[in-house]
Amino acid sequence: MKMHILLTGATGTVGKEALMQLCSQSLYQISVLCRDSAKTRKCLQPFASKINRIHIDLSNPAQLKNLEGEFDVVIHLAAVIPPLANEQPKLTHKVNFSGTKNLIERLEIISPDCFFMFSSSIAVYGDRLLTPNISVNDVLPNHEEDAYAQSKIDTETIIMNSKLDWTIFRLTAIMGVKNHKMTGLMFHMPLATPMEIAMPEDTARAFTNGVEKRAELKNKAFNLAGGPSCRTTYEEFLGINFRINGLGAVDFPPKTFAEKNFHCGNYIDGDDLENITHFRKHSLEDYTRLNEEAIPGIQKFFTSILKSAIKYFMRRQSLPLKAYKNNDKELIERFFN
Repeated sequence: MKMHILLTGATGTVGKEALMQLCSQSLYQISVLCRDSAKTRKCLQPFASKINRIHIDLSNPAQLKNLEGEFDVVIHLAAVIPPLANEQPKLTHKVNFSGTKNLIERLEIISPDCFFMFSSSIAVYGDRLLTPNISVNDVLPNHEEDAYAQSKIDTETIIMNSKLDWTIFRLTAIMGVKNHKMTGLMFHMPLATPMEIAMPEDTARAFTNGVEKRAELKNKAFNLAGGPSCRTTYEEFLGINFRINGLGAVDFPPKTFAEKNFHCGNYIDGDDLENITHFRKHSLEDYTRLNEEAIPGIQKFFTSILKSAIKYFMRRQSLPLKAYKNNDKELIERFFN
């Protein structure tokens, strides 16, 4: 009898990759839990013959009472992420924390023996600009001004105290091919920040390979990142993407970027998860090459012509720069040394 896997967040960046990997193996019975919408139906249509869709809103306890079946593994990737997560903290708490709590409580009734795999975030470690080497055993700070990070910390506590076997992967910055939008949030991260990326395919592989590694992963948290070949600084990483897209140099006015109070760093114990799930296939060089191949030459050409106007529009979204120009003492304290 095939192992039965329940997947949430299947229409997200990592979730899509996880679903493709699970379906390609033909080893599992796959159920996808998602809200019913035209967008969701369209996204999942290519997998219609290989999955069972369960249309439930995780944040609605009444709907979750309709969840039935016995699941061997639950891969829980559904979440509200930044920038929306910090723009709408109530929604973030409702989906990320309450939604997970509701799901766990239902699983404790219908599938008490299932293995619960959860995607947390490097954001839980807070500002590590001065101490960039991160270990899973580091103390997690409170996050009064970061609704997303706090939702992940609170949710981890719920999971660890549940009756289920669990594992938690704290995901680094997940960077794929043409999948990151340039929003005002980009200016909240200090340019000097060390960072270690992972690509969506590799991230998903940690979860899909982890399905068969319950004994090694059970009741442990792990840091997930691409390893030494995926390390860079934020300034260098932006430079790569600006060049690829035809935007030229990262030449913004002083105080456009924050100088503190963001997250990211290098996972010094990231090999622990790699040694169990063998998920790493890509490097920063691969990321660069794949994105270069994905950008049409004509797009890069026109972007290069309009780069000054584009960067003007971009810096107008910088909250740190606005705070500095407006002498907003509260925000200046938040963003600058």
